[in-house]
Amino acid sequence: MNNLDYGIIGNCRSAALISKTGSIDWCCLPEFDSSSVFAKILDENIGGNFGFIVDDTYNITQRYLDRTAILVTSFSNGTDAFDVMDFMPRYHKTTGGYQSPPEIIRFIKHRTGAPKFRVDYSPKLEYALGETNTYVKSDFIVSLTDKEKFDTLFLYTDLNKHAVVNREEITLTQDAYFLIGYNEKIFKPDVHKAYIEFERTKVYWLNWMDGTPSYERYNTEICRSAITLKLLTYDKTGAVLAAATTSLPETIGEVRNWDYRFCWIRDASMVIKVVSHLGHKKIAKRYLQFIIDLIPDKDEKLQIMYGINKEKKLTEETLDHLSGYKNSSPVRIGNAAYEQRQNDIYGILMDVIHQQLVNFSTDIENGEEIWTITKGIVWVVNKHWQEADKGIWEFRTEERHFTFSKVLCWVAIDKAIKVAEILGKKSKLEKWIPLEKSIKEDILTNAWNEKVQAFTQSYGSNDLDASVLLMEPYGFIEATDPKYVNTVKAIERELSNDGLLYRYKNKDDFGLPSSSFTICTFWFINSLYKIGEEQKAIALFDKLLSYSNHLGLFSEDIDFETKRLLGNFPQAYSHLALIETAINLSKVTDEEKVIETMRENVDDKKNED
Repeated sequence: MNNLDYGIIGNCRSAALISKTGSIDWCCLPEFDSSSVFAKILDENIGGNFGFIVDDTYNITQRYLDRTAILVTSFSNGTDAFDVMDFMPRYHKTTGGYQSPPEIIRFIKHRTGAPKFRVDYSPKLEYALGETNTYVKSDFIVSLTDKEKFDTLFLYTDLNKHAVVNREEITLTQDAYFLIGYNEKIFKPDVHKAYIEFERTKVYWLNWMDGTPSYERYNTEICRSAITLKLLTYDKTGAVLAAATTSLPETIGEVRNWDYRFCWIRDASMVIKVVSHLGHKKIAKRYLQFIIDLIPDKDEKLQIMYGINKEKKLTEETLDHLSGYKNSSPVRIGNAAYEQRQNDIYGILMDVIHQQLVNFSTDIENGEEIWTITKGIVWVVNKHWQEADKGIWEFRTEERHFTFSKVLCWVAIDKAIKVAEILGKKSKLEKWIPLEKSIKEDILTNAWNEKVQAFTQSYGSNDLDASVLLMEPYGFIEATDPKYVNTVKAIERELSNDGLLYRYKNKDDFGLPSSSFTICTFWFINSLYKIGEEQKAIALFDKLLSYSNHLGLFSEDIDFETKRLLGNFPQAYSHLALIETAINLSKVTDEEKVIETMRENVDDKKNED
C-alpha cells in the first residue's frame, strides 16, 4: 500500500481508518484523542488491526454507500461473495440528542455462494504499550491490558468466537456481524440489532446530506469532502479536528510528524466557514459556543489550538516503541505548538463570526458574548499586531513579521468594523477605522518586494509563500490589482512543480520542504481562477483531484514525484479547500438557477414598486 488507501468512518465522537482490503488499521476509543486500540498504520508489526484474510481467488473492491459515511468493502471470487459494511453508529435519539456510542459495527452481508475467510483480530490497547491479552467469554471476546493504565475492549459477534480469535477458516452462509465496543453491552447485540443500527445510521447521513446544496460540476467530490469534514467534528464540545491521525509524516523517513487530533482555531474556523456556506449552521453555532467557552476572561489571549475537550495544555511526548508509518519515527502524541504565538488566528476567527452574523443574523444566539469576543480580539490585535510571530506554518524557532499574519490582523479589524455596524455599535468605529487603515498601509509598504515584484513571505524577505495568495479571498486586495496578479505569477514560477505547490522553498527548522502542501495547490488554483485564467484553473483542479485516493480522500501532502499521499489523514485543510475551489469552478444546478432567477424577479418587482 503506497497511497494512504484508507477510508474513514466515524460518528463525531471518534473515527477509524479502514484499508482498501478491509483492515481497521487505526482507531482510538472512546474518543478521537484517546489512546489507540488499533494502530497498524503506525507500526505494521505491533500496532494492532482487525481485518479479513481471503485466498488469492478473491477480488477486493471498496466504496462508500452514496451520500453516507458507511464504507463497503466487497470480497468476491465470482462464485462466492460477501460485503463488509463498516460504520460507527450515529443517529437521532427519540429523547433528543444523538446516539454516538464508542463502537464500530461491521455488518457482514452474505451475497452469493459459500465464501470463506479467516479473521485477523489483533487489538493492541494503549498505543500498543505492553501486552494486550484477548480472552473468549460466553457472550463476547474481551481484550485487556494493565500496562501503564488498565483498559478493555469488547468484541461481539454471532460467528464462532474461538474461530475468530484463532484465525480458523469460517464459511459464511448468512448475514453476520461484529460489534467492537469500548464498553460492555447491557443488552446483548445480535445481527438483527446490528442491521437496525446500520439503517438508522444510513438515514442519519442521507438526511444530513439532504441539507447540502447540489452543484452541476464536482458534486460528488463536494459531497464526499463535506461528509469528511463532518466526521472531523467533535459533537460533545463543537471542536473541529485538523485530522484523525497522529504522526503520519510529511515526507517518508523524515521527522515532520505531528499529532493533529486537536482543534486549531485557524483550521477549525476555515472548516466552519465552508460547512456553514453549505447550509449546516448547527456546526457553526456549536463551534462558536466552543470558542465562547474558551474565553472566560475578557483580556485572555487565545491559544492557537486546544484539546477537543477544551484542554489548554497539550504536552508533546514521543512513543519510541512504535516504528512509525513506513518506519518514519518519531510517533508523537500531544503537540508543543500550543504554546506558539500566531497572530493570524484572530482574523480568521473574526471572519467566521462576521459570516455567522451575515448568514444567520435573525437567528444568532450569544450575541452579547460574541460582541465581547469581538472587542477583546480588537484589543489583542491593537496591542500585538506590530510584533513578530511563528506564522501559519508554525516555524518552531525564529519569529518573523509574516505577511499572512499581518494581513489577518487587518482582517480582524476589518471584520470587527463590519460586526459593529451589524450590531449597531458604531461608537467603536472612530477608533477601529484608523487602526484598520494603519495596518493596511504597513502591509502595502513592507510586504511588497519591488525586486521580486510580489508580496513575499515576511517583511524584508525575498522568499515567496503560498499563504499570501489568500490576500484576495480575505478582501485585502482585488484580484485585478496588478500587484496581486504579479504575486500569483511569481508564485507559479517559483513554487509550482508540475501543477503542485510548495508552501515555500526556503529552509525551515527541518531543512528544505520536499513535498507539496495540498491546500496550497487549491489556493493557487483559486487564484488562477480569480485572475481570469479559468481554463488553466479547471485543468489543474481536475489533475489534482486525480491524486486523491480510491475514495476521493486527501491527506495533508502529496509527493512531487510519485504523487503518493503523505501527512495526516484525512486532512480537514485539504477538504475545505477542495470544496471552496469546486464551488468557485462549478456552475449551480438548474434548480438553483431557477431559485436565483426567482429572487432576481422579486428584487426587480420591489424596485418597480
